[in-house]
Amino acid sequence: MKLLRFKDEEIYPSKIVCLIVNYHAHGKELQHAIPEMPLWFLKPPQSIIGDGESVVLPELSKNIHHEVELAVVIGKQGKDIPIEHALDYVLGYTILLDITARDLQDKYIKEGRPWSISKGFDTFAPTRLDIVPTSEIKDPNNLGLRLTVNGIVRQDSNTKNMIFSVEELVSEISKVTTLEKGDIIATGTPEGVGQIFSGDKLFAEIEGIGTLSVDVK
Repeated sequence: MKLLRFKDEEIYPSKIVCLIVNYHAHGKELQHAIPEMPLWFLKPPQSIIGDGESVVLPELSKNIHHEVELAVVIGKQGKDIPIEHALDYVLGYTILLDITARDLQDKYIKEGRPWSISKGFDTFAPTRLDIVPTSEIKDPNNLGLRLTVNGIVRQDSNTKNMIFSVEELVSEISKVTTLEKGDIIATGTPEGVGQIFSGDKLFAEIEGIGTLSVDVK
């Protein structure tokens, strides 16, 4: 399993908390209702791969999608964190691709069953392993983010379009589960998600954070 890096320290993420619909336009493109509070699921940390590695398409799915997201990395343990102190618990930021087996997700949603399997395959969380400290990001709620596939822009938005801010996410999630150092909050994806195929090259970038590049096989 991959470890995150912060300066000279290696950090283990005990969990990846992923938001369900945190951009209005993404909710519209998937015909999902806009939530009244942050809704999320857990992605296994074993799904993390680093820059330059490969997303492996599973045989169980025929429709795999990309989703580029700002990832918030927690810096210390916290429970019931007040929103006004939420950023005090953030170590830094990075990039995460929430790879999704869309056909499996749609199938299990229609059947009223849990759909974590659609998100949890090995290699389904490409992540920029180097964390950018909070001191270098003036406002995490106003960062441009983009993803290209084979050089063609698929997703291009800004975190100012998020429904729930980073502070709201940290606070609300901590009301349910204790956040530990190294935990990742994937803050949701903007519109433009689409299918990927073997041989594709994915290139993601977030303003002030850097880039992430993986291929598909």
